[in-house]
Amino acid sequence: MKEKEFISIIKNILNSPYIGDDCAYLKDLGIVVTQDSLVEDIHFSTKFTSAFDLGFKSVMVNVSDVAASGAEPKYLTASLSLPSNIENSFVEEFYNGCKKACGSDIQIVGGDITGSEKIYISICAIGKTLGRNISSRKNAKVGQKVIVSGIHGSSSAGLKLLLGGKKSPEKFIKSHTNPVAQVEFGKNISTTVQEPYAMMDTSDGLMDALSTIANESGVLLNIDFDKIPYDKDIEQFENWQDLVLFGGEDYQILATVPQSYDGGIEIGTVCDGLGVNLKLDESVKHYSKQDVEEKIFNHFEK
Repeated sequence: MKEKEFISIIKNILNSPYIGDDCAYLKDLGIVVTQDSLVEDIHFSTKFTSAFDLGFKSVMVNVSDVAASGAEPKYLTASLSLPSNIENSFVEEFYNGCKKACGSDIQIVGGDITGSEKIYISICAIGKTLGRNISSRKNAKVGQKVIVSGIHGSSSAGLKLLLGGKKSPEKFIKSHTNPVAQVEFGKNISTTVQEPYAMMDTSDGLMDALSTIANESGVLLNIDFDKIPYDKDIEQFENWQDLVLFGGEDYQILATVPQSYDGGIEIGTVCDGLGVNLKLDESVKHYSKQDVEEKIFNHFEK
């Protein structure tokens, strides 16, 4: 069973209007809330990732979700489950990484530490919504344009290098170990766009985000691969186009915005229909929800 099927079961049982986007928008409190977990040997390996980088990335993963909601990231809680042989230096370096990722605008205000057989990390992030128009995956409208914040495929290229025992090109490895949440991109949209719009990050891959927004909004996204930004050096990898489309953990942002919005990199348009039409090599291929889910990363398979 896949992750999205589990989420569907949970959503049906709880019958909650808040479940569906990466952040729950609690309008009465003026905040958004999100939580993500990282599991050793599923999301990271200590063979390739330092404690500092792990702390940095753990924060950025959650800040990215808040940024993609359009809210202002403000507070975090961090919970760690650690094996008994973990040294104090790991905790010290982990929190130094967290602090670096938080900068001066975000505070860690609490958390929990427990024992476990492997390293488990769970971060809860809270964002402030005052003066922001908060996004939803259901808000894509026919006639809007599709934009992204930056390049795709570099993180998955970096992971390929690490798994292959390589250390260069370093820029790809850094994209994987030290992603940067696109906070300003989300802010610019949520403080400028007045009409409903869809936005989410591309943590599970660009095509996953495209398909999710298309199907949640009941629209067709026409996308031109040649307009998708990527590092040209990625073309040295086998099946590099799949890295751009389906490789995860770039933590860029995808949004559907009015044609008049000035910002981002335009890669397509929102049209009548359902799913994603991708123009690639002078041909157009249609991707249904099932087509995409068969290719994206599944946390429950190894």
